[in-house]
This record gives sequence, structure tokens and C-alpha cells, in this order.
Amino acid sequence: MIIVDDILVSDELKEIYFACNLSACKGECCVAGDAGAPLDEEEISIIEDDIDEIIPYMTEEGKEVIDSVGVFEYDEDGSYVTPLVNEEECAFVYWKDGISLCAIEKAYLEKKINFQKPISCHLYPVRLSKVGNSIAVNYHKWDVCAPALIMGKQSGDPLYSYLKQPLTRRFGKEWYEKLVLRLKEPK
Repeated sequence: MIIVDDILVSDELKEIYFACNLSACKGECCVAGDAGAPLDEEEISIIEDDIDEIIPYMTEEGKEVIDSVGVFEYDEDGSYVTPLVNEEECAFVYWKDGISLCAIEKAYLEKKINFQKPISCHLYPVRLSKVGNSIAVNYHKWDVCAPALIMGKQSGDPLYSYLKQPLTRRFGKEWYEKLVLRLKEPK
């Protein structure tokens, strides 16, 4: 574990090699699990403001869930999460060639909105948690990501490098540069 500006970072970000392989995993992380993707309170407001631009990319089932419960639900811990269709896939999932993709990100890529997707989705397979007054950055091991571990070893991408964009988005460029320097320090 290292500490960068009061942020606790697991050594696994350096030790794990990772590169998503959607053709192998089919975006299973957006479908499997026991709850939707974690949301920050401010992300809920953004998604609510952008929902009219997101809806055209969603499945009919996803639209029905949003009409019924809104853009978020609570998980068993009382935290905000994206709602699910039939207790399975995220309501914001759409399908292309058998792969689950994100309607929020599609609207972003089509330049309809300025919000890329929830930071928890962008950071995956890293999860953030509160530890006292600090944030902990930890690798979430899940067998659906096994193809990404193989591809990561082949490409030589350590997890922190693969996640440069979302880590920078969440913590800032200066923080990310400090992280890289700390991870490259000899032990």
C-alpha cells in the first residue's frame, strides 16, 4: 500500500497487468453482479439532466426501469447505484454484436452530453472506498475479467497505466503523476 496525497493505493495497481478484452468478456461487468454500478450523488444530478439525450441509446427494458424507478437505486448498504433490469444488467446497457455497452458513454461519444459515464464504471476493475477520512483505491478481482489479465500481460500494461485516464479524471493530473513516480520507486 502506498499513500499519495492522503489517497491509499493498493500495490496491486502496479503488480496486476490489465487491458479490457471486450470481445472475450462481452462486457459482463455491466451485466453480472449483485447491484448496479456505484454512483456519486453529483453523478445522479448529471444523469438526470442528461437523460433525454441518453434514452435513445437504451434498450426498451432499460427505459422502462428508468421510467419506473429513476436513474438510481440504493444497494443493500444504502449507497447509490445504477438501477438494474430484472436484477441483472445495468439499465443503461445496450447491446451491439453480443457485447454490452454503456448508453451514457454512447451519448458522450456522439457528443450529445459532456459526462462520459459514472467514475466507478470508468475506473473498473478498481473500486474506491472510504477508510476513515481517506479514499482507498483497490483492485477488485472478478473472474469475468480473466481475459483482461491475459491481454494485460501480453501488452505489458500495469493496471495504473491502463487506468491513466479515469484515475486522472477522478484525482487530477498532478496526483496521477505523483502516483506514477511513487510506483516506480524501488522498494
